[in-house]
Amino acid sequence: MLKLGVLLLVVPAVVLMGLYMYEQSLVEDCLKAGGSFDYIDQLCDLNTSQPFISLMARQPLLVNGGMLLSSIGLIICLFRLYVPAPRNPS
Repeated sequence: MLKLGVLLLVVPAVVLMGLYMYEQSLVEDCLKAGGSFDYIDQLCDLNTSQPFISLMARQPLLVNGGMLLSSIGLIICLFRLYVPAPRNPS
């Protein structure tokens, strides 16, 4: 049960960070090329200035679901570490 808790705690955070960092590398490449990044279409627009739209605003289910899974994993870890393991009578 502890392994499941750690898995739920770590994997969603790593996935969210990976997606965010990948998108930021696309944005940086676009800005270096002199463009403006279109967050909706994930394209570099060299003609029009595009507004910033956060990942939370564009993908609320992904972000909130990932944080919910991480919170559930944290609760499982805390419960499993707090409750002592059953002892075998000798």
